[in-house]
Amino acid sequence: MRIYEGSPRQDYEEVLRSIGAFVDQRGLHEILLAEAPDGFIVQGVVSQTQDTSAWADPSLTITKETYTFLDEDIARFLEDSQARRRSGSENDGSPVAGPYERTMRVIGRYIDDQKPKDVFFFEQEGAYVLRLLMNTRQGSKHQLAEFTAADLESMVRQGPGLRGEQIQPAEAPAPPRPGE
Repeated sequence: MRIYEGSPRQDYEEVLRSIGAFVDQRGLHEILLAEAPDGFIVQGVVSQTQDTSAWADPSLTITKETYTFLDEDIARFLEDSQARRRSGSENDGSPVAGPYERTMRVIGRYIDDQKPKDVFFFEQEGAYVLRLLMNTRQGSKHQLAEFTAADLESMVRQGPGLRGEQIQPAEAPAPPRPGE
């Protein structure tokens, strides 16, 4: 990502997290993301219910939406995302991170660990296929990775521990009262 050139880390985790928040907000699904020299291209499907008439059942219209986010857009997304977290808006009753924000964050963490030159991925029924352009001793070559929905769910659950946060244990059943 050009906005991170020269810095010690290309932070795909935060960038993809902020794009994921946008995807959640727009109601996109079955997304495709391609890194471009000056930002990202995101495409997804949106389902909308349309009333046809008083006598007919509503119909479902599926459309594809495509967005190009330049580096300046990504920088604004990052600032908005950090401001939302600093203000504690997730703790005051407003919605917490949506499914794409959480999923794309853990995919971004995986990508950060790989240190690719370029990123492309798509979603199919909750699973993701990534194509990363990697530097090797023989030159650049593509590497594929696949994550099932179950893989991603597990990665999301592990996230707080990786960030050093306390993981809240699942509620244990109440002990039986005497005489029960």
